[in-house]
Amino acid sequence: MLPDQSLPDTLPENPLPMFIDWFGDARRSARQPNPDAMVLATIGDGERPSARVVLCKHIHADGYVVFYTNQFSRKGRELSSHPRAAAVLHWDHLHRQVRIEGPVIRSPESESDAYFARRTVPSRIGAWASQQSQPLSSRAALAAQVKATEARFGVSGNDLNAVIPRPPHWGGYRLWIDTLELWIEGADRVHDRAVWARQLERSGEFSFTAGAWTATRLNP
Repeated sequence: MLPDQSLPDTLPENPLPMFIDWFGDARRSARQPNPDAMVLATIGDGERPSARVVLCKHIHADGYVVFYTNQFSRKGRELSSHPRAAAVLHWDHLHRQVRIEGPVIRSPESESDAYFARRTVPSRIGAWASQQSQPLSSRAALAAQVKATEARFGVSGNDLNAVIPRPPHWGGYRLWIDTLELWIEGADRVHDRAVWARQLERSGEFSFTAGAWTATRLNP
């Protein structure tokens, strides 16, 4: 049975607080292994779309989400050529979904450094060892790359005192939201949907100036 929930009759002027609340609810409920899982769609050469799951590590009140990846990966290369993306977060147990779209820019290096330092040692080793999205001859070859990287940094296993800097080709991205849709599952597929849109104007290396949101309720 679906819970009794719906979007307000008068849609809020700013949808971001509701998005942040939903994200917090998903994390607190701990009903799925990765509540921060986010499908990220990018555009490649020939305008071919591609999608994969990344982790949404932060939602900023100014209206952007942060994820991290290898900048030489397929998504990194596509964002370099076409710096715009769409993403979806779906929490089946909460009967909620969020869709976002907007321009993507890289995060400050200091922010990427701080996050990388919090990762486990094996995951930091993996960031160096994996040539993400490039052809690989075998699983054994990848294991050899990991061993070689451990030797390079003098690390054995999960050495908590290991000093492993962030690879220069690995870091964060900010997807600035200019379109946001909130969706609530309804009985008999009569869902509740609304979309908000705003204009963004680049105002710095890592930021945009945002106009006011306009809200529109949608048919399910």
